Amino acid sequence: MTPQHKPHIENQGSSRIGMGFAEFVITIAIMTASIAMAIDSMLPALPAIGHSLGVMSTNDAQLVIGVFFFGFGISQIAFGTLSDTFGRRKILLGGMAVYVVAMFAAAWTSSFHMLLVMRFIQGIGGAAVRITTMSIVRDCFGGREMARVMSFVMIVFMIVPIVAPSVGQLIITYADWHWIFILLGIVGSILFVWALLRLKESLPEDERMPLSIGSVVDGFRTVLTNRVTCGYMIGLTMFTGVISAYVISVQQVFGEVYGLGDWLPIAFAATAGGIAVANFANGFFVRVFGMRRISHTAMVLFTIVSAFGYVMALDTSVNFALDYALFSVLLMMFAVIATNFTAISLEPMGNLAGTATAITGFVSTTVGALLGGTVGQLFNGTVQPLFGGFAVFGAISIVATLWAEKGKLFTHPGDSPQLEPGAAHF
Repeated sequence: MTPQHKPHIENQGSSRIGMGFAEFVITIAIMTASIAMAIDSMLPALPAIGHSLGVMSTNDAQLVIGVFFFGFGISQIAFGTLSDTFGRRKILLGGMAVYVVAMFAAAWTSSFHMLLVMRFIQGIGGAAVRITTMSIVRDCFGGREMARVMSFVMIVFMIVPIVAPSVGQLIITYADWHWIFILLGIVGSILFVWALLRLKESLPEDERMPLSIGSVVDGFRTVLTNRVTCGYMIGLTMFTGVISAYVISVQQVFGEVYGLGDWLPIAFAATAGGIAVANFANGFFVRVFGMRRISHTAMVLFTIVSAFGYVMALDTSVNFALDYALFSVLLMMFAVIATNFTAISLEPMGNLAGTATAITGFVSTTVGALLGGTVGQLFNGTVQPLFGGFAVFGAISIVATLWAEKGKLFTHPGDSPQLEPGAAHF
């Protein structure tokens, strides 16, 4: 693709939603980043929440994160079909409204069980945002250009995990943990107004799917019988398990194993910064090497490095420098894998992007959260469960990818240059 063609493609895709390319990327990124804020800002506050609400076990405090993940995953199955039928904008605005109301409700609760209910509802609202924003990207871009846009979205998206724990730490230093939910509710309200005023519908009425049992079944059959989509969905599930296990365990790992205490936000921010760098690099190199070469290489290396980390962790002595370096590298590879796997899984779906995003999101997030939560519950004062879980998840991803690609890694005939918006690979 020649340089003079790139602005045309960027403008053609983003203009479908009534925005310039930069505004499009930033808007989509901030919408999705608000969901990450709801997770990562909680990390420094988990001990305070547990103490305030009478939680006896520190492992139980993980549920504040895990329940959000579960609500986020299990509800995605509905929003994809609804957005394919009624359009992206209505579902996005409805999800933002639910998310905001649940945030303010959580701020006033004094019961741990009620807090978990509100976190589950927040996850449902967040799922609507995630499904619609990813579908909007697929509506506007295809092929490698979609992977490139998603990489730039992820750069902005990952700024939030860098600062979110510090924001949470700052709030609980000068106020109680309830104010975290109040702040998130205010941010969500601002985003709701911005979406109401600036976002146009990206799925024209003549491209929408009718809402009927037959059409829903047909849509699900199309998605679930596509070898590429299903294979990469399994891979996404494993790597959702990776990030879930890390986020759920990180407060205990950094706090109890390494004794970092108030340094947790800085340590977490550095690893999140590596993810942002990896996504920036992916956005630059994906157009040269293709999604499969990059993500398959990262997947194999991820599995090898995780296995090495597990072997090193069998030595009960604590080696913070080595472990931290391994976690940083693994999360950088996770970023590259997740971004490209998402784009590859949606590539064949065309105007079924909403349904495809919903099914892949439902399976990957729900099962991934359960897998990550299982690894978190195995926490035993060492990093062995984390590295061991990573290695197993990576190995399963390799097998699933080999199945999806009929035994071939690193290249694929469908990994072709830029498609026009709305085009599909078969």
